[in-house]
Formats: sequence, C-alpha cells, structure tokens
Amino acid sequence: MENVHSGIVCGVDEHGQVIYSAGDVMHVALLRSAAKPFQALPVARQKIDERFGLTSREAALFAASHRGEAYHLEGLESLLAKTGIREDELLTCPTYPLNEAPKFACLSQGVAKRRLFHNCAGKHLGFLALSKERGYTTSDYYKQEHPTQQEALAAFASLAEYPQEHIGLAVDGCGFPVYALPLKHLAIAYLKLACPDLIAEQENRQAVEKVTGWMTAHPEIIASHQFICTALLTDPNIIAKGGAMGVYGFALKKERISFSLKVLDGSELVWPLVIANILEQIDYSNKETIARLHALAPKEIVNDNQLVVGEKRPVFVLEKC
Repeated sequence: MENVHSGIVCGVDEHGQVIYSAGDVMHVALLRSAAKPFQALPVARQKIDERFGLTSREAALFAASHRGEAYHLEGLESLLAKTGIREDELLTCPTYPLNEAPKFACLSQGVAKRRLFHNCAGKHLGFLALSKERGYTTSDYYKQEHPTQQEALAAFASLAEYPQEHIGLAVDGCGFPVYALPLKHLAIAYLKLACPDLIAEQENRQAVEKVTGWMTAHPEIIASHQFICTALLTDPNIIAKGGAMGVYGFALKKERISFSLKVLDGSELVWPLVIANILEQIDYSNKETIARLHALAPKEIVNDNQLVVGEKRPVFVLEKC
C-alpha cells in the first residue's frame, strides 16, 4: 500500500435527514469553490444576465471554476464588453490558465498573465456587475462586510438551514469570503439546488432555478472537458460543484437526495473514484455517468510503459441511517 486518503461522506434526503454516512457528518469544512452556485444567487436575483443581455453560456461563468480554455476566455471577454467592467477592476491575481494546453500556449506565445485567466474570474465579474447595478462601491466588492457579500451569505445560510451567525468565515485564495459549516448542511444546501421546490422564498427559488439552469445547459463552462464537475453536470439529473482542498457537493434531482464529502488530506484526484463509488453503492441508474467518472480516474495504475502496476481501490461503505 502506498497512499491512503481518509474522508467523510454525508447523504441527506428531501427532508434534510441524514440517510447515508461515512464518518462524522457534522465535520466542519471550508466550502471554497463549492460555494459558487450559492454566491451567484444575488447576481441571478438582480437579473444581471437580462440587464446586460448575456447568453446563458456567459452567465454560467458566474458559478464556474473555469480552466482557461479558449471558450472560457471568449465568454469572459464578452462579459467585460457587455458589462463595461475593466479587467483591472478584478481583485483576482494575474495568472496563467489552469489547464496545461492553454497554459503552454500562453508561455510559448509570450502571452502575459491575466486576471481573467484566474479560475474565479467569472464569480468576481458577477459581483462587480451586481455592485455597479445596485450603486454599491466596487473597490471593496470582495470584503465580507460588502452588501453583495452579505446577501450571498444570507442566501446560502437560508438554503443550508444553518444560522448565518454560526457560519465560519475565512478568506479564499481569490480574496473572497469562504464559508465553513458542517457537511450535513452543505448537503442540505445542495439538495435545494436540485429540488428548488423545497425553497419557500420565491426570489431565492427563482434564482436557484436560473443558476442551476446555466450550469446544466453549459457543463463545460463550469470546469472543462476531462474534469469532474463537467462530467457530472453532463448528466441532466445532477447538480454538482467542487472546491479546493477536497470538498464536494452534488445532488440527484429525480432521487431527491444529496451528498457532500471532504477528502481530509485535500486531494481532488480521488474525487471521481469516490463519487463513482457512492453512485454505485446507491445503485444509481445512469451507468454512463459512472463510466465517465471511472474514465477520469481509472482504477488501474499504469506506469510510463503503460504496464498495469497497481490499482486504486475505494474501501469505504456508506452506512444507511
């Protein structure tokens, strides 16, 4: 045995009751980018897409962790043009794309680092557009006390059925507030994304329907080809989004159940194997989705000479509660 990745899984039903577990479902985790669909809710409530004539493909960037492909940059450039936002207004640090091919293209062609290349640029553009539309200050749009940030936090707390004042707050890599709360309540929040009929407040419900509609219509925008978020969102029955350091949330619409998980060492490489195993254990009907996950993270370990030299094996068993 070479590596062991410990973690926690929580599954809830439409009543918010834990029905599957592996580990402590009240473990507090930082959501990182798994919060993006919720952070996009104030943008959707304000109808920023309609106000600036955005396509749903462009609007999907508000909930995305884009990987810097040409189709991402095309959408981001269009957002700048339509909203009138300048790239230097973004807090995001200038960087290169996350995916290797566009990063290599930038380096080989002498393209400088850009704020738009940052994988959180879409989220930042959404909050800047919202701030300008509301007449708020834009120089501090990323701070916890900013009205747009407070609105996003309140919307998330409502969906998670967790007191806003108890949600832990830190600063994410991109400079935004990052939320921390028990995995059970992250699963409850994701359930509302898949089943918006469970949301009593009409404006939040309509905003959820809009945001998840963007995500489902354009899964390649939310991450990119050969990445787990896109692989899961390709299945129209699933709403999913991951965050840095091993946290993930996904929900099944027809089954009306939702899962959250945390890989405790922060690894994202094992996500496909873990989530495929969860779907297999609950006997999920769409085997194509499971096959896509296994294609991303094959169980066989192959060396440089393409010889099978080992295997990756999920060993957790979901406890039915």
